[in-house]
Parts: sequence; structure tokens; C-alpha cells
Amino acid sequence: MQENSPNDATTRVSGVRKVRVSEDRAGQRIDNFLRSELPGVPKGRVYRLLRRGEVRVNGGRIRAEYKLQEGDEVRIPPVRVNVGAPPPPAKLAAGMLDRLLYEDKRLLVIDKPTGVAVHGGSGISHGVIELLRHARPDLKELALVHRIDRETSGCLVMAKRRSALRELHERFREGQVEKNYLALAVGDWQFGEQLIDVPLQVQNRKGGERHVVASENGKEAQTRVSLSRTYGVYSLLQCAPVTGRTHQIRVHLQHAGHPIVGDERYGDEEANKLAKHFGLKRLFLHAQSIAFADGSGNEMHFTAPLADDLERFLTVGVIEAQRLKKSGR
Repeated sequence: MQENSPNDATTRVSGVRKVRVSEDRAGQRIDNFLRSELPGVPKGRVYRLLRRGEVRVNGGRIRAEYKLQEGDEVRIPPVRVNVGAPPPPAKLAAGMLDRLLYEDKRLLVIDKPTGVAVHGGSGISHGVIELLRHARPDLKELALVHRIDRETSGCLVMAKRRSALRELHERFREGQVEKNYLALAVGDWQFGEQLIDVPLQVQNRKGGERHVVASENGKEAQTRVSLSRTYGVYSLLQCAPVTGRTHQIRVHLQHAGHPIVGDERYGDEEANKLAKHFGLKRLFLHAQSIAFADGSGNEMHFTAPLADDLERFLTVGVIEAQRLKKSGR
């Protein structure tokens, strides 16, 4: 095995490994399987390994979309892997446990705070997954059922078992999951209840940053929007995404002429500046609830209370912003 170089103490080159697929990991795509087996290896590198035939299943070449079967033997070639970032601060990891909304043998639901990514990568050492695994070493197989933006707070569902992950992914694909978000939008919403049906396309900006635009060439995207309360200068909206595209709610509301307050990427610069002056330091988007049926058909419904900073802006900041607008300053 190749030795680590002195200047690269956080990585090592692994030897050839053969891994037998257990019942619990059956049904997983080979590309996702490899990403969990090769932590820190860029996604592009994983796909190159597959294209070149360096990864073998039962001795043969396979495509990235191949779904593993119980008993399959996966040959993983030598590759440089991340041996792990420094452990996160114990207080930060323990703080995630204080945000648990629900836990059973199969699922874990957390009220994700704003500013914390759902997983590490792209310069982020520790996301929710890494923090929870550090605080709870028993959660080695913890996996994201879905994702929410780093800036967004609220309900995030994770699976503790592969069987639960497969089941919930299937429910998402079949549209059997109800998600509801609260968004404070700029302006007075006059559209009543509306289905925004606008295709979205992901573009990569300089540095690989993802940016989403409304485009006829994009993928189908639908969001149901209704007014919860109007403040004149702002509107508190209930948003239920039918599809699950990147930045969907943010771009759909921008397209409708009512961008979310505090959105630095798709928002209104002047409105954001005003909101920040009166205490809003981030995107006003909160994953309020999520609901789905479990394996026995029982309805599971989880709700995360509105984050304190957002509640404070609604009770104090909004009033001050209204007053300033009325004064014409």
C-alpha cells in the first residue's frame, strides 16, 4: 500500500477490497454504495472508476445505475480516501441531539437549525449527518431521506436502516410525502391559492456554485402556494412543493415576483437590506412539517416550531419595516 505523503496526512491510498452486499444494503445503487465506502472521494472520481471498469460486481463491469442485490461481491480498487476531518466540537455535536423531534428503530427526525448543511463536503467539514454520527456512534448507517438548503431551518428526516431509506425514497418518488414550508415573501401577495408550474434548470456558475433558473428547457417543477397572513410590505406564505427540485420554492417565488426575504441568491437586494436592518440575518424559509405513511400504513406527521429568530422578526422587525415604508424613508 502506498504511504501517505507528509503533506497529505488527512488522506491515504486504500488497497483492493471485496465487499459482500448484505440484505440491508440490497437495492442501493452502486454509485451511492461507493460514495459511502469511499468517504471524501469526489463524485466525479467515483464515476470515472465505474466508467473505466475498475469497479467490478461479481467479476463483471456495471453501470452507475446498477442496483445491488443481496450477496453481490463488489470489488473496490485502490483509491485515495479521506481518513476523516478533525472531530467536530463536542458541544456542537451534542446540540444536534437537543433538536430531535422524533426517533424510533427506523427513523430519526430533527429540527435542523439554519446555517448547518445536511452533510459535509465542498469545504464543509461537518453537516447534520456527521454531527449526529459523532454524538451517537450507534448511528453508523444514518442516511438522509431528503435534503433542505443550508440556510433553511426545520424538519429533516433521516433513516437509521437501509430498508427504511428505500421505503421512504419510494414514497417520495410516488408523491406520497406532504411537505409544508413557511416563507416570508417580499410584497403583498394577491394571487390567492396558486399552483406555480414552472420548469427549473440548474446552472453551474463560476467555482461550481449551483444557480437555478426558470426555463422551458428545465425539469418539471410545481409548488402550491397560499397566503397565511399579509403584512403589506411582506406576505407570509404556505408553500407545498409537489416536486423536489433544487432551490424550488426560492426560484418559484422569485419568478412570481415575490422573492423570499433574506435570500441572498435569488432575492431583492433592497428588501434584504431593510430586513437585515431590523434583525433578519438569514433566509426566511422554514420546513414547517412533513407527513407520510409508515410501512404499516400509519400516518406519521412531524412539525417543527418556527425558529426563534424568524418569530422575532414577525413580531418586531415586520412592524418596524412597515412603519419605515409608510413614512416614505
